[in-house]
Amino acid sequence: MNYPPKYHQDNDQNHLIEVIKTYPLATVISVENNQPLITHLPLIFKNGKLVGHIDVYNPQANLLKNGNEVTLLFSGPECYISPSVYGTTQLPTWNYIKVHLKGHVDAIESKEALKQSLISMTEFLEAPDYKYVLEPDNPRLDRNLDYIKMFEISITHWEGKFKLSQDKKT
Repeated sequence: MNYPPKYHQDNDQNHLIEVIKTYPLATVISVENNQPLITHLPLIFKNGKLVGHIDVYNPQANLLKNGNEVTLLFSGPECYISPSVYGTTQLPTWNYIKVHLKGHVDAIESKEALKQSLISMTEFLEAPDYKYVLEPDNPRLDRNLDYIKMFEISITHWEGKFKLSQDKKT
């Protein structure tokens, strides 16, 4: 990945999409009665939107529909940088890449779309080796479709946080 230098906000959607595709596990945040509900889910960027699935018994599942607002956090690589790695008098620091998104979420009710989406997500996450293939005729998959909700997020706000160096101009 070719990331921008040092700490700054980066709203170049191509950089942010690359982070999302490489690190698809999102922190999904919804609010109900002034209380945040937080779940960690893999989301796949497809056709300009994010697609995901959630267990019907997760309390957040009821909020992932009807155009409700949602906040998403994606975490790229991060690490502590010790002054011992520098030949100068640097201070300790933490470097990271984060993507913050806001959007509106809608439920996808079609069981066939859900099934195909689960197959496609598995294919995406198994790349490039494809050691496992989720087959459409898998009876366990069919038995579990009633316990999984599919949703799609239309992104309304993009923000990237890149802190990749300390005390450096580039």
